[in-house]
Amino acid sequence: MTRTPSKPQAIDAFIARKAEIDAMLERLAALSADHFDTSPDEINWGHVGTLAHYAELLKRITDAAFKEGEHAE
Repeated sequence: MTRTPSKPQAIDAFIARKAEIDAMLERLAALSADHFDTSPDEINWGHVGTLAHYAELLKRITDAAFKEGEHAE
């Protein structure tokens, strides 16, 4: 027989995961504010491709979180 973890354990795990997400978002916001560590004189199509990849990954996350795109009901 398997035992289901208690509600307080679930709350603790939820808070820990939320803290992870908050830290990642804070780092991304700081990187974005710094133009992704790229000066205007250095920008090339490789940088554009990298940002497009980041945007695609973030879109998947926001679509899931807000039930949009392929996650729409």
